[in-house]
Amino acid sequence: MSREHSLSEEPTEFTVRARVEARRIDHYLHSRFPDYSRSVFQKVIDAGAVLVNGQAVKASYRVQQEDVIRVWLPVLDHDVPQAEAIPLRFVFEDEAFAVVDKPPGMVVHPAKGNWSGTLVNALQHHLDQLSSVSGEHRPGIVHRLDRDTSGLILVAKADGAHWALAKQFEERTIHKQYLAIVSGDPGRDSDYVEKLIGPHPTHREKMAIRRPEDGGKVASTFYRVVERFRGYSLILCEPKTGRTHQIRVHMAHIGCPIVADKLYSGRDRLTLGDLLGPDAPDADRVLIARQALHAHHLKLTHPRTGAPMELTSPLPADMEAVLDALRTHRPLAGPGR
Repeated sequence: MSREHSLSEEPTEFTVRARVEARRIDHYLHSRFPDYSRSVFQKVIDAGAVLVNGQAVKASYRVQQEDVIRVWLPVLDHDVPQAEAIPLRFVFEDEAFAVVDKPPGMVVHPAKGNWSGTLVNALQHHLDQLSSVSGEHRPGIVHRLDRDTSGLILVAKADGAHWALAKQFEERTIHKQYLAIVSGDPGRDSDYVEKLIGPHPTHREKMAIRRPEDGGKVASTFYRVVERFRGYSLILCEPKTGRTHQIRVHMAHIGCPIVADKLYSGRDRLTLGDLLGPDAPDADRVLIARQALHAHHLKLTHPRTGAPMELTSPLPADMEAVLDALRTHRPLAGPGR
């Protein structure tokens, strides 16, 4: 390994507890530790710093359930994130884990271009203990939400709780519901979108519907129309898989991109003029300036007690403002409401 990718002194070890569809180990490690690219993990593997069941492997090795993996992660160049007194709303907290209602505009963990002001910086101020499983640059982080997606996110305080929650994600026993305001009407009251998702062929920040040979991975989203308006809909989405930008890509694919989703709708805001026309009074007033997507509901098993849990976050003010405007200016008469 080069100096820029020097390895940690202590390895990270874990057991693969769920089916992983025989994924290549470099892809699997990248999915568990997204701070590092697949090419970095290929170098780590070539350096003999990844052992499976005590043996060095090649990057093409296919991961199996119950494999014991030991990896010496590269040391990230940037300093460990510092505690910052950023307000947070905790929906739940005990000695094992916490659930935060993340505001829009907040990056989950430090990364290139965002070394402060993140959820991790705020967590280090509010909590005395965070799990170390994801490394010192992502303490406590079990999963993530996009910067401009608001709502519920799990945070592990103890390593054992982290592994237990991660297992639930791998086995897809954590159920997530999102509320989205979209342009258009999907037509059906409810349906599944089952289209493979992979990296966009030309835009590095986007994902796209892709064929298996082009990197597409199985992705499934259930949706249900909650409320219809003229030209817009409020949708409840339940992702059955966890692909990057999954709901955003699937909604755009069926012709109903999420409102103000710049990447997938081409617009980064919704104004009153979009509803009433450019000559309307106060037409320039911005109703929302980020994708109208909110992680609304979580159903899981407590990582220590095994007790079933359900947690809900109300819609944030900007999405409520959009709905108020739609109900006032774009109501849909008749039984479609």
